[in-house]
Amino acid sequence: MQLYENQQIKLYNSLTGKKEIFKPINKGHIGMYVCGPTVYSNVHLGNVRTFMSFDMIFRYLKHLGYKVRYVRNITDAGHLENDADAGEDKITKKARLEQIEPMEVVQRYTVDFHNILNTFNFLPPSIEPTATGHIIEQIELIKTIIDNGYAYEVNGSVYFDVHKFNETNEYGKLSKRKLEDLIHNTRTLDGQSDKKNPQDFALWKKAEPQHIMRWPSPWSDGFPGWHLECTAMSTKYLGEHFDIHGGGMDLKFPHHECEIAQNEAAVGKSPVNYWMHANMLELNGQRMSKTTGNTVNPDELLSGNNKFFSKAYAPSVIRFFIAQSSYRSVLDLTDDGLLASEKGFYRLMDAVNLLNQLKASEKSTLDINTLKQKCYDAMNDDFNSPILIAHLFEAVKYINQINEGSETLTAEDLAILKEIINTFTFDVLGLENVTKNDSGTDKLSGAVDVLIKLRQEARANKDFALSDKIRDELLEVGIQLKDGKDGTTFSVN
Repeated sequence: MQLYENQQIKLYNSLTGKKEIFKPINKGHIGMYVCGPTVYSNVHLGNVRTFMSFDMIFRYLKHLGYKVRYVRNITDAGHLENDADAGEDKITKKARLEQIEPMEVVQRYTVDFHNILNTFNFLPPSIEPTATGHIIEQIELIKTIIDNGYAYEVNGSVYFDVHKFNETNEYGKLSKRKLEDLIHNTRTLDGQSDKKNPQDFALWKKAEPQHIMRWPSPWSDGFPGWHLECTAMSTKYLGEHFDIHGGGMDLKFPHHECEIAQNEAAVGKSPVNYWMHANMLELNGQRMSKTTGNTVNPDELLSGNNKFFSKAYAPSVIRFFIAQSSYRSVLDLTDDGLLASEKGFYRLMDAVNLLNQLKASEKSTLDINTLKQKCYDAMNDDFNSPILIAHLFEAVKYINQINEGSETLTAEDLAILKEIINTFTFDVLGLENVTKNDSGTDKLSGAVDVLIKLRQEARANKDFALSDKIRDELLEVGIQLKDGKDGTTFSVN
């Protein structure tokens, strides 16, 4: 029997606006698609937060025993700025500015994307398709939508007819926007667009002479619209109807709304049962923005080479910080927040390492099975990682109590406690077991070791005043010495 048969997940469905019991289309199997990056620049920290949330969800579903096909695309066919119908696409713009080929841009930033995700201990998706690798599928999808009467061709470009679609379907049901309101809020620019209506969106764009990325099609040499690629790739690998579609909150409209419309126009059914959206990451209470300078990229945060943070932070500390907030909540990235998370993370790691040294007793004075189910209950409640972490710190308290001798566990219950820690800390949250000395504090470690040796010499010479002074002054700056049978160690508080 697989774990999922005894654990019922409730997840928040953006389509219905409420938590629903998760029921896969095919028992034991899950199809999940998440919109990946457009590779024209270094991956944004806000995107990392989104992908990290779905990495945690992927990990938990796999832990429960589901066979998960996780598809996350790479957008390497540059769509136009802001999904406009004129102008220059992001990848071509970068290629022109740097005087290199567009695919050099794609290669550089795809490698960067993978390096960053590897640094943060992501699991790779089951399939990572590219937009340029699925041009044929996108062209065939456009043909079907045209044949079904929901798209039209003008001067070599093809547009989705939102008004025609809305006669028999509901455009805007995901974002809760009414077409009438969209029409009212749209300024009509007569003679400046080939579209019948401003709300229509491009399925295929004819390439201007200067446009580098282009492919032949029945309508023109051009390139596909941004929304089209995800519909083509998700349905190719997961079928016309699959379980979960995820992405950032900013993609809900128009991107995901248009995906739904394209699928319904092509095959007559909504593509996804559960839509999931991760919320924004802010920096010091304000939206991250390159134009205002209120932004930091992952490398800068990891290295400490930035103007916002007092120090460098280990990847697992950042991952722990992100997991302390629900994926649906706006998360404010601050130095104080990271410092607090760092303390909490190393406290958890200290307990993890202490756990392996605990000795079993003849009886248990703690209810470990209830703690175990609490951890599952937290993840089953829309992947509530903050509550899960609270329960892990309950386990930390248990570990310290057992070490001090005030509580006891049998060998069987001690094994369950180890299972809880390993499963939820490492397998589900994706943290790595690192200590403070692993996180770039080698020089500090060396300096403290010198002081420990001086203190040992002072004690050997019966100079206890100097020995105590070294210990007390280190404690004043947050370094606590711990004397044990195997020597003296230290921790940074």
